[in-house]
Amino acid sequence: MVVLSAAITTKNGKALLARQYVDMSRIRIEGLLAAFPKLMGTGNKQHTFIDTESVRYVYQPMESLFLLLITNKASNIVEDLETLRMLSKIVPDVAGGITEEKISNHCFELVFAFDEALTVGGLRENVTLPQIKSNLEMDSHEERLHNMIQDSKREAAKDEAMRKATEMKARQKAMQAAGLGGMQGIGGGGGMQGIGGG
Repeated sequence: MVVLSAAITTKNGKALLARQYVDMSRIRIEGLLAAFPKLMGTGNKQHTFIDTESVRYVYQPMESLFLLLITNKASNIVEDLETLRMLSKIVPDVAGGITEEKISNHCFELVFAFDEALTVGGLRENVTLPQIKSNLEMDSHEERLHNMIQDSKREAAKDEAMRKATEMKARQKAMQAAGLGGMQGIGGGGGMQGIGGG
């Protein structure tokens, strides 16, 4: 089985999301997606497929949208339906519903989830929905450790900056006290008057 593209479209064919798993031009995928509503007809079964000369469309209605897999003709229809079933569980779980707005708001999360279910070559991964959710939410120990070190460095730098600022203020006060006293001594000593008067 090779999935060429996984897409979510409206009933009239507007693509909300399309993820390609094999190298194909934008014009070709847009053409395939635009052809889908014309080929579909009026059938509204739970799982359906349409064969064309070059590809197979495997789709499932999801409220006002369609979840669509475009596969090659040699693809195993049973595996295609399994993949479609998995993706149909992923969509409402990741997007929080099946509306055009929710799909648009969560398109990147959906692409990441689709990528967990399908490989780059368009082959289905042997994963379950809980495994996909776990992979999407995966917490890296190294990342957490790195973030803790960075936070520690920021705090140390902040503390050092505060200490240096306090030192500088104390030095400035000391210099002002010494400088003001020195200025009064120079100006108050009458050095200029003594030079000018004599």
